[in-house]
Amino acid sequence: MKSILILFLFFTGIVNAQERADVESIARMERDAHKNLFNTTARGSAATDNFDVKYYRCEWTVDPAVRYINGKVTVYFKPTTTLTTITLDLQSPLVADSVKRNGNMLTFSQPNNTLVITFPVNINTNVLDSVNIWYKGVPANTGFGSFIQDVHAGTPVLWTLSESYGSRDWWPCKNGINDKADSVDVIITAPAIYKAASNGMLQSETAVAGSMVRTHWKHRYPIASYLVCMAVTNYSVFNNSIQLGSVNLPMVTYCYPENLALFQNNTSKVLESMQLFHNNFGPYPFMNEKYGHVQFGWGGGMEHQTSTFIVTPDESLMAHELGHQWFGDKITCNSWEDIWLNEGFATYLAAFNMETKYPATALANRKGIINNITSQVGGSVKVMDTTSLNQIFDGRLSYNKGSYLLFMLRFILGDDVFLKALRRYQLDPALAYGNASTVDLKRNLELESGKNLAYFFAQWYTGQGYPSYQVKWNVLDNNCVNIKLSQTTSHPSVSFFKLPVALKFKNATQEKTVVLDNNVNGETYIRSLGFIADTVFVDPEAWLVTRNNSSEKTAAINDGSCTPPPPPPPPIPTNSGEGIVSIFPNPITNPFTVNIHDFKDEKAVVQVYNKLGQKIYSKTITLTYGAALVKIQSANWARGTFIIEVTAAGKTVRKQVMR
Repeated sequence: MKSILILFLFFTGIVNAQERADVESIARMERDAHKNLFNTTARGSAATDNFDVKYYRCEWTVDPAVRYINGKVTVYFKPTTTLTTITLDLQSPLVADSVKRNGNMLTFSQPNNTLVITFPVNINTNVLDSVNIWYKGVPANTGFGSFIQDVHAGTPVLWTLSESYGSRDWWPCKNGINDKADSVDVIITAPAIYKAASNGMLQSETAVAGSMVRTHWKHRYPIASYLVCMAVTNYSVFNNSIQLGSVNLPMVTYCYPENLALFQNNTSKVLESMQLFHNNFGPYPFMNEKYGHVQFGWGGGMEHQTSTFIVTPDESLMAHELGHQWFGDKITCNSWEDIWLNEGFATYLAAFNMETKYPATALANRKGIINNITSQVGGSVKVMDTTSLNQIFDGRLSYNKGSYLLFMLRFILGDDVFLKALRRYQLDPALAYGNASTVDLKRNLELESGKNLAYFFAQWYTGQGYPSYQVKWNVLDNNCVNIKLSQTTSHPSVSFFKLPVALKFKNATQEKTVVLDNNVNGETYIRSLGFIADTVFVDPEAWLVTRNNSSEKTAAINDGSCTPPPPPPPPIPTNSGEGIVSIFPNPITNPFTVNIHDFKDEKAVVQVYNKLGQKIYSKTITLTYGAALVKIQSANWARGTFIIEVTAAGKTVRKQVMR
């Protein structure tokens, strides 16, 4: 999110000491902004889990010159169990006027920053229902909160910024990250001298009584409540577009009139970034709608879905927030413990953007990030305390080190496999437009690469610190070198980092890089160079998080000849053998997908039974590393329930679906 500016300073070249001080102040500012939201409750959401939100219709009346909101929010939901009450999040001092269901008044109360709604009858499981909530008030002014009233060039402006738990400060909702609404409509009524921006596609701007205008935005993709947004001021609006395959995607910018030329000159850079990300990480996730920028006054950016808020059209800032549309918006971390799946990915995509466009600066940029990560000896990417703002929004760990897990995985797997694995993760039907954990990412990386990466995530996601390499080497006959590679670790949580390590040997006229699979400390190797080297550099392209490396040319390491040892056998892909089956979507459509993974066999039998127990489908499929995606046509099936049965290696998993 906002601490993209932490990375931006690295991407503009080698960072001087004064700039690093600025980076730390930005990091502190972000933590302070979120602290105001977190301090109101340790959990962040008190909404009950007995219902699943399907849709929000948000109707807000605001005036940027007045700190006040008058709203009506309609919540469509399906109970996950038979219920008589539901609880939404709504922060005092906002007050609900009334709550209705099917036009009938409901009883409600507002204890402890919640809205508890009571129904006069049981609401049955899995039946779509809805409530209308009328409310109003002055959103709490935390100084750096979620509902901001400010001025630009003497003109009032209002914007929202709800990550991570700020949505409830200004509208009743489920305030967590896990229950995404399938879609949302945002209808903003404001003085006619202003324009209002939000998620999705602009449907209409309609004049209403009292010199007001009603602006209707429609968004038809799943969305977390913290990504719903609103901004109102005297915006200048201009349009652009980009051709992505057969789709001409609108790019819409709302900026302050005094900055119109700046935004017109600079936002075009994001068109190249959009094409780059679309080609490498999968289709732009909200292809049926738009992408755009909205200027606001906070010193950074916020990845509101389809409608990024930015303070200024800086290229790295725009690339970071654009990257969030794939990693953070389409697939959102399942817990703040895994915030690196949002922020580490967006940081990596911003670096990938700069590397592709400005390759001459790539090495210096990577070294700058490594220097930041290794400026302290410890620190885990996994957030151990999700009530600690210092841990969640840690620029060094969640952002920079998180991004470097991806750099290292790219080095380990190779560019082609790495990109295919990330596209697989993006297209995983169990995760797309939902939530993911680090385990989900690991599973997709392993399925695509055929490698067991448990060691990597134990070392780099859960573990702390980094290795420092010591290289001892000597020249053998026939232009070969004998190498001993040792390491010390900066933190006791990891005793040894298993990594491929690149060494560049050179002399005045020639050079050669060899990559050593370092599996044990003090491992020795013999490699042919084709020339007599006089110097060696460790990790010359800065693909690894490492620091304080050293090399020493010695008289001898051990006896050896220029006959390289045989290469190790290729790793055998492994999986847990747990046998996991998921169906997408459920209720099923035509076709639907059966996602099979973690079976210990090369074949599986997929069968479908109707409610009478009759077999209506059977197919034997080949599993790749224990996994497969099976598409099944269901156009001719009757309505009702079905059993999907998958059998492999003597293990049978059954799932019930509806049509």
